[in-house]
Amino acid sequence: MVATTAPPAPGSTRTPPPRPPRERRRPSELTPEDRWTAAGCAVSALSLTWLVFARLTDGVGWFGFVVVAYVAFLILFALVTTDRLGRLAGIDRVATVAVSTATIVLFVPLLWLVGYVVKRGLPALRPSFFTEDLAGIGGDALATDGGGKHAIIGTLEQVGLALVFTVPLAVSCAVFLNESRSRFRRPVRIVVDAMSGLPSVVAGLFVFAVFIIPFADRAPVFGWHVFGYNGFMASLALSMIMIPTVTRTVDVVLRLVPDGLREAGLALGASRARVVWSVVLPTARSGVTTAVVLGIARAVGETAPLLFTSFGYDLVNRNPFDGPQDSLPLFVWKNVQKPSHASIDRGFTGALVLMIVVLTLFVIARVVGRDRSRARHRGLRARVATLVPSRREARP
Repeated sequence: MVATTAPPAPGSTRTPPPRPPRERRRPSELTPEDRWTAAGCAVSALSLTWLVFARLTDGVGWFGFVVVAYVAFLILFALVTTDRLGRLAGIDRVATVAVSTATIVLFVPLLWLVGYVVKRGLPALRPSFFTEDLAGIGGDALATDGGGKHAIIGTLEQVGLALVFTVPLAVSCAVFLNESRSRFRRPVRIVVDAMSGLPSVVAGLFVFAVFIIPFADRAPVFGWHVFGYNGFMASLALSMIMIPTVTRTVDVVLRLVPDGLREAGLALGASRARVVWSVVLPTARSGVTTAVVLGIARAVGETAPLLFTSFGYDLVNRNPFDGPQDSLPLFVWKNVQKPSHASIDRGFTGALVLMIVVLTLFVIARVVGRDRSRARHRGLRARVATLVPSRREARP
């Protein structure tokens, strides 16, 4: 006897059989088929562009060929991917290709520049570069003669003083813009945005015109020519460059702090200032450190404001408040423009040392500002594990 399924009665509903679950896949996941599709679109775009440029027209040069081929590749890749995977995946693939291409376009010149500086500066780099200055070094000296000790000391002192001026002002300004409800926030934000586009040479000219020229004939203060060519004036000019960069970055970081943390602190009875000091700033410590690093990177390589403030000096001057003082950007600028090949090589060595100093400061800042909460949790878990005996040990 064969069992038959009776047809559904009129007016009754019948539930369709469940469909098998679809395999979940993120739009950003790439498969070998996606890579083959990209390669095929690239070959097609190159062939089409070559046909148009080499056979149908006279061509517009290699740059135009690359641009047209890349645009044709994006169009073909978008059409094929949209037909295969849908509109969302097609948009994601094209955006991924565009961002990856932009990264490569920016990374290759940077890598070439760093490699060129290392290639030119490394042969003349000696330990004496960190222990000697340019005392007694003439135009016929070798690139390995002398050193840049005076420039390294000047750079560290000037950037350090600029950080002392910049960090409190920039963090306070960012807290004011983000945490207060004052009506002056809008004018302050406009001023900060306007200072972000301030040319560095204008900062040097401002310090030169306001502090150096009017007080040039004044008597020294405590025996120091404070209002003259020195590292202190250079740090003032550098701080004018760093303040808007650090302020805007810290402002963006403070916006990322969840409002629930602020509300919890206020609900416990803490004042707004206490919440900012004890809750908001510790939460955003890593971002604030990144902002400081960006400020250092913005100012440590500036040369134009130093020409009007520190003036440069070939000997060691450890007092940033008295007398001209050299720095690594000025050291590089002065040596590269000299006609001697040894001086040019010495300038590239200074550029290499400047990159090393910036990298060292960046590593120190990242280590100081790293998030230690996970390390504390791991350490606490380890201590608890040592104090609490296991089940086997607890059994009699």
